Amino acid sequence: MHGPALSGGLLMVLCGITGTYCLLRTRSGTKGESRTARAEALMGFGMALMAVPAALLTLPDRTWAVYAVVFGVAALRALVAARHDAHHLHHLVGSLAMVYMALAMAPGAAGGGHLAHGGTGPSGAAGGVPLLTGALLAYYALYVLGSAGRLIPAAPTASAPGVPGGAGAVGFARGARPEFTSACRLTMGIAMFAMLLTL
Repeated sequence: MHGPALSGGLLMVLCGITGTYCLLRTRSGTKGESRTARAEALMGFGMALMAVPAALLTLPDRTWAVYAVVFGVAALRALVAARHDAHHLHHLVGSLAMVYMALAMAPGAAGGGHLAHGGTGPSGAAGGVPLLTGALLAYYALYVLGSAGRLIPAAPTASAPGVPGGAGAVGFARGARPEFTSACRLTMGIAMFAMLLTL
């Protein structure tokens, strides 16, 4: 049982740190960027709570119903926001995946409650609908590969005259670090993939 407890604890810490970084991002940027950061912070903290090992804390049975409601509302907000920013379609998929996992882990569901406990449920059967779980796994695998590809640095460009290090140095000096945001999104994609694997 140390393996699942350890992996759940690591996942909890990683998602908590990611959620904290996203929450800090809400203090700067445009209104749309702050809205995106809030949605990502909610996802990070929600995933951190969902990954808490049972050895550390046993969540009440009603937790899964609260999850379904909170992330159902988040899915509706993402659907509305997607009219202005296509990235919110990813938030929609993520929120619906959280609702799906909460319902699969709810007491009374096949294999309910097994994600946080590191097992395969009381009956030993996997929870959720295999086809839907497979589709979400495929989505997140592609998302992670695409996000990782965007983090690969581009070829260095020549510095402009009188500007040491070119435009990248200017962006760094102003504190603009979009690669941190991309890394956080990649981290949450990997975490979601790992959580879906346990269903």
